[in-house]
Amino acid sequence: MVFKKLLGALGVGGPSVDTVLQPGPALPGGLLSGEVRLRGGGSDVTVDRISLLLVARVEREGQEEEDEATVVLERFTVGGGFRLAEEADHTVPFTVTLPWETPITELHGQHLGPVLGIRTELEIAGARDKGDLDALAVGPLPAQEAILEAFGQLGYAFRSADLELGHIRGTGQQLPCYQEIEILPPAGHAHTVNEIEVTFIAAPGGLEIVIEADKRAGLFSEGHDTVHRFTASHHAAPQTDWNAQVDAWLKEVIAGHESHGAPSSYGDEHGDRHRSGPGAGAVVAGVAAGVAVGVVGGMVAAEVVDEIGDAFEGEEDEEGEDEG
Repeated sequence: MVFKKLLGALGVGGPSVDTVLQPGPALPGGLLSGEVRLRGGGSDVTVDRISLLLVARVEREGQEEEDEATVVLERFTVGGGFRLAEEADHTVPFTVTLPWETPITELHGQHLGPVLGIRTELEIAGARDKGDLDALAVGPLPAQEAILEAFGQLGYAFRSADLELGHIRGTGQQLPCYQEIEILPPAGHAHTVNEIEVTFIAAPGGLEIVIEADKRAGLFSEGHDTVHRFTASHHAAPQTDWNAQVDAWLKEVIAGHESHGAPSSYGDEHGDRHRSGPGAGAVVAGVAAGVAVGVVGGMVAAEVVDEIGDAFEGEEDEEGEDEG
């Protein structure tokens, strides 16, 4: 057993912690299980609380340029109120439910770009210390996977996925950030559309799918964005002809006609959203008809684990700002 971090805020000889997550990707709105493994330090202590923080690395827009920040998406209390003896081992199993809007980090085992983590926090004698940090893999819900595969089968090329700080107006978004999946059009639409951006907002009752088309300027018209919002039921996923459904959505979006119930604007709380570059360097290849979506470029799973510490470097100060 390797304990990944000695709790520095609790002093030399304090306890150490290692959190082990269940293998395989979790699902939005699904259960996440694992164990928090503690090892006592040089003296007995009372562990008042063990918390797990679901954290994400997001892009935020400043006055002049974009930068990245760490935000806490959810906080879970999984234990506490026990005595940890000197140099003793203690294990706390847990099962928590992830938010329905938890971003997707992988598809068919391939990393898409967004970086999520589970941060373990111990509270002992009034002092809180951020201990172990583990990369969290999240796969798509069945309807999300079916919709993404339909894009690929219709000839669209998946470019990247990233997380944006802010809220999409006119939707039921609960988390402080949303995920954008950037898709390049096939040759037949390349003369009218630069790219398509798709955002899933999941809830227990189904999905909201926000699709934005960055339309090219024409001979007698300026380039502009068109935004439409659609819905899909989780239960309807197996019975739906997703190729036909997504094709109908795209025709509506590209035509630029306002869809029923579409929000009047699409942006964060401070106004319209600005364009952003590819997230985490991930580039997703286009897919031939009938073949599941594949990924080229970006980080493979082993590299994600290696890079998780760097991705969240400096996040202690930022988390304090965001929580405040």
